[in-house]
Amino acid sequence: MPSPYRAIFAAPGTKAFSVAGFFGRIPISMMGIGIVTMISELTGRYGLAGALSATLAMAAAVMGPQISRYVDRYGQRRILRPATLVAVAAVAGLLICAQQGAPDWTLFVFAAGAGCVPSVGSMVRARWAEIYRGSPRELHTAYSWESIADEVCFIFGPIIAIGLSTAWFPEAGPLLAAVFLAIGVFWLTSQRATEPVPHPRDEHTGGSALASRGLQVLVATFVAVGAIFGSIDVVTVAFAEEQGHKAAASLVLAVYALGSCLAGAVFGLLHLKGRASTRWLVGVCAMAVSMIPLLLAGNLPLLAVALFVAGLSIAPTMVTTMALIEQHVPRTKLTEGMTWTGTGLAVGVALGSSAAGWVVDAAGADAGYAVPVAAGALAALVAFLGYRRLRTPAPTRGGHGTDGEHIKDGVQDGEHVA
Repeated sequence: MPSPYRAIFAAPGTKAFSVAGFFGRIPISMMGIGIVTMISELTGRYGLAGALSATLAMAAAVMGPQISRYVDRYGQRRILRPATLVAVAAVAGLLICAQQGAPDWTLFVFAAGAGCVPSVGSMVRARWAEIYRGSPRELHTAYSWESIADEVCFIFGPIIAIGLSTAWFPEAGPLLAAVFLAIGVFWLTSQRATEPVPHPRDEHTGGSALASRGLQVLVATFVAVGAIFGSIDVVTVAFAEEQGHKAAASLVLAVYALGSCLAGAVFGLLHLKGRASTRWLVGVCAMAVSMIPLLLAGNLPLLAVALFVAGLSIAPTMVTTMALIEQHVPRTKLTEGMTWTGTGLAVGVALGSSAAGWVVDAAGADAGYAVPVAAGALAALVAFLGYRRLRTPAPTRGGHGTDGEHIKDGVQDGEHVA
């Protein structure tokens, strides 16, 4: 492991919570695509599969920030464990109803309940922020490491979910995702030494973290980015089935995540200068442009190449997003702020997977790739329109001052700030 990554694990407890967080977040990459595969295997209805995946994502979008807000107030252990039990029970109900051929409305009810899943990635990043507050280089590397972990999840998660659901039994993918969730969350919350100190209600002023104008831009942009991810998952499964190799969809999606993983690993080794907001804008635009070649891929090998290139811009953009959240969100609401970007992604995944499912049913998988292209164009447009809000971080933020300059408790570059 390169020395910058070794250095961040010198702090006690970091290895343990990072591994626990990996198990807790891998269901994010398994659950949605697992539901799509399960329903398509059982019914052949991609429209229903996409709508259920969308319901799961929308429910997570609604409940995720609320869970994280309570985590900021009362601590991770006290909130995450009951939320996880609710999510696991809902997944169990969904699988039973799907296997028994229950009415469609029952599937939607349990899919909504499964959205109670907590944002484990935000919980782990909040622990890194607590440990390396005041050390921007180490925190940049830590956030890059977590992005690598995210992408490793998205490399292996779809392979496991699609592979099990097609080779074993249709419900196997979502079932294993629920098991991973329970293991990861209970292991993570058993580690009390690295858990961020909760902030009581009287420390939470100004309402929701979403009141930040900069965070509003990030969330709005990530709705469109999420639509890219959600639509690519659904369309790629359908495209692989049209090509006669449905199980290969997991490998193609893994290549997409591999591109992001490699880019994130390199990005974490860099000591970048200049505005984080500018890097973020470039990253969003690169993601948008990289969608265009998907329309030209006529077979699975070409699609895999196009998705690998498209993945190169994901992790660096995500890492930069975490840095911008640090600049624009109060410290007492950091977990909630990180979760709101995940909420934006979840809403986008819901819209993108649903739209892609209907387009595939109506016009075929080739036409379905127009959905991520349109979503990419929308993401770039929103990023351009909101860029000015991101250039100047919130002056009351305890972690950063101007874009690219660090402030800690009223001290900027070693001098007292009046």
